[in-house]
Amino acid sequence: MIAHSVDDPLYYLHNFRQVLLWVEQRYADLLDAQEQAFIRDFLALGAPAQALLVRMVMRKGELFRSDRLDYAEIGDPQAALQPLLALGWVGEPEQLSLEQLFSLLRKDELASGFAGQLARPRAAKGDLLLQLQPLELSPRPLSQWFELPPVGILQWRLQPLCDRMRLLFFGNLYQDWSEFVLADLGLLRFEQVAFSVDSRALQRRGDVDVAMALHHCGQRLELGEAPALILPALDDLQVDNPWLARRLGRLLFALGQQCERLGDWALALAVYARSSHAQARIRQVRVLERSEQWQQAHELALALAAAPLNPLETQALQRMLPRIARKLGGPPQPRRRPAPLELIELNLPREQAALGVEEAVRQHLAQAGGQAHYVENTLFNSLFGLLCWDAVFAPVPGAFFNPFQAAPQDLHDADFQHRRSDHFAACLGRLDDGSHREAILACYAAKQGLQSPFVFWPMLSQTLLEQALACLPAAHLKQCFLRLLQDIRNNRAGMPDLIQFWPEQGRYRMVEVKGPGDRLQDNQLRWLEFCAEQGLPVAVCHVRWSEAA
Repeated sequence: MIAHSVDDPLYYLHNFRQVLLWVEQRYADLLDAQEQAFIRDFLALGAPAQALLVRMVMRKGELFRSDRLDYAEIGDPQAALQPLLALGWVGEPEQLSLEQLFSLLRKDELASGFAGQLARPRAAKGDLLLQLQPLELSPRPLSQWFELPPVGILQWRLQPLCDRMRLLFFGNLYQDWSEFVLADLGLLRFEQVAFSVDSRALQRRGDVDVAMALHHCGQRLELGEAPALILPALDDLQVDNPWLARRLGRLLFALGQQCERLGDWALALAVYARSSHAQARIRQVRVLERSEQWQQAHELALALAAAPLNPLETQALQRMLPRIARKLGGPPQPRRRPAPLELIELNLPREQAALGVEEAVRQHLAQAGGQAHYVENTLFNSLFGLLCWDAVFAPVPGAFFNPFQAAPQDLHDADFQHRRSDHFAACLGRLDDGSHREAILACYAAKQGLQSPFVFWPMLSQTLLEQALACLPAAHLKQCFLRLLQDIRNNRAGMPDLIQFWPEQGRYRMVEVKGPGDRLQDNQLRWLEFCAEQGLPVAVCHVRWSEAA
């Protein structure tokens, strides 16, 4: 599958055709009769009709003014429209509400058409609508709104079908068609993942229906509908597909958050208890706190602390437990002291502030010897991505939906590592037998420039890579990579800003830089504490700007 170049005016049509062919090839057994007929009939249309349909699919909404369907590369819009009208894919809407009219028509058209019902026809368009809404005008065909309609209005009638196609291609419904069909994907290069029937996230037609139902429930939540009205729709769903179960867990977590905003503590607790989201357990404790159920909060927090799921949960509980204990009237609880860190206090000339605090410190450290680089989160992520490339791009079910994915779709799921345990064991095992250096350099050469969720190609020079492999002990890399895998969403950020290498001595040091008034963020604190516990050399550098003497 090759994306078409934007040099062709109809590139968006070529890309859309490829989407349909990909879906037909990969999901032929899941498509219903209507979907199969749509693909067949679309590919049989002439290019102008195909292009006009794709233009409508890519635009927002399902209603269009007929005078705004004129595109130079398509030609006569009426000729292009006729086959779509004949198929019934496009037609006049049966009814239009007052609000829909106002979204489609210009102010002058509305003022003229409703002249007899407007007290102030020269008012702003929004005010015209406010004048008409109290009349409670019911939806009706365009011809009943106006004796002589100012313009024709057309409706694209297969939006639900196209949404299902979009789900099968992208694996989600938050990506828009234009994200693919309007992109010059030829500028980007992607890893070629092996696609098989077993690697599909959706294996039965019922899976497609459940995925669409979850999407609709999510839309209802975004539109402000109360969680209590949405939850019954989820109760009726049969979710035995792991990919769908993870999506359900995320939706339940979002519903729980909305319950919290509404102050519905009982429902929030019940919803979080059903969610598999990584933070759902902590939110239960927080809800019990917010609703002043101190004893229950304390009991749950103690239970979670006995077997925390991840470092983020550990950090949150370390803050919650002393606070809850105080509310119960117990003695003050000592906070666990973090491991001591090396501190660097620097007074640098104020004129260096123009460089940025990290670059100013990097230059200062370089003058003292060794090689200093500003890497922040890029270096360790890139080394991980190169060593574990095969694991990250393993074709496990539900990870890859199309050939234009830069990352597996389950990258941030709690079971990301578990689902690839054998692959990661093989990759990380190279750190134990010393073959990691050769593997990383080979991947760096073979995969250069391919999209990756971990490898920052512009930042990763050959020099930096070789210095890192010469100075970073394999044991330290393994500890960092294992921590990254514990919680990719949160642990891939917060790493120290700078790294120093002394290649002749085979040693290194990481440095977190803080300018005047800056403070350490939670994810940075977790990384610093981890480094101190594991014996990784790290320092925190506090910078003050001094005036010239």
